[in-house]
Amino acid sequence: MEFKTLSNGKKIPVLGLGTWFIDDGKVTGAVVSAVKIGYRHIDTAQAYDNEKGVGMGIKACGIPREELFVTSKVAAEAKSYDTAAKSIDETLDKMGLPYIDLMLIHSPQPWAEWRNDKRYFEENIQVWKALEDAYTTGKVKAIGVSNFLIDDLENLIAHCEIKPMVNQLLIHIGNTPAELIAYCKEQDIVVEAYSPIAHGEALKNKTIVAMAQKYGVSVPQLCIKYVLNLGTVALPKTANVEHMQNNASLDFEISDEDMETLKTLKFKDYGEYSFFPVFSGK
Repeated sequence: MEFKTLSNGKKIPVLGLGTWFIDDGKVTGAVVSAVKIGYRHIDTAQAYDNEKGVGMGIKACGIPREELFVTSKVAAEAKSYDTAAKSIDETLDKMGLPYIDLMLIHSPQPWAEWRNDKRYFEENIQVWKALEDAYTTGKVKAIGVSNFLIDDLENLIAHCEIKPMVNQLLIHIGNTPAELIAYCKEQDIVVEAYSPIAHGEALKNKTIVAMAQKYGVSVPQLCIKYVLNLGTVALPKTANVEHMQNNASLDFEISDEDMETLKTLKFKDYGEYSFFPVFSGK
């Protein structure tokens, strides 16, 4: 298992299991299966409505808690100190865990106002303060953000005591926010890539399919290797054990030339999932 080191020295596995769209009744088994395969990093969120099941999987998997890395996220709608602080306590209670390894602000804006003119700079400072306090009291071992743009990050950095350690972003072949990734690297903020297979849309892209065939790998394997090569943490989502194994089998290298080709691809059509704010193209 490979790791990255966060700015506070904590190690984070570079491959994690995403759990979006895996309901509470199925996610416990998915977590146990993933850990059995070798995953040590599990990603959930208050918005996924499966934190209880993830927590049950963490406790049932047979691996000591300290060997696992568990992430959750404060709901995008929690935009005050009190609501954020309360939500962190609720997450710990739901999951039945003594601490969370990484807690993120899920979005700079509530989902209904995704990428609108109202930026919630002041509110995010208050939410961040709640995360800082949870960190200093040991409830969470690292803190960060998700879906934050450069000016969102600059706002927090200018007003915080503890700089964000992580920014979790939509990154996949066809959507590579190079400037934002570079900024995070300059600021010693680890970038995580969610939906690295573009919520399945990459499977339909002829260029990606042809490139995967060239390397004798599956499209998901190519997509996960791509985001890892960008220097990010990969968070593919699946409840399918065979897919979990496939996604973790990455013993091949993409040439520099092919990486550059893949970086130039752009697509933002997520089909039936385009109604989700993160897939809206904004």
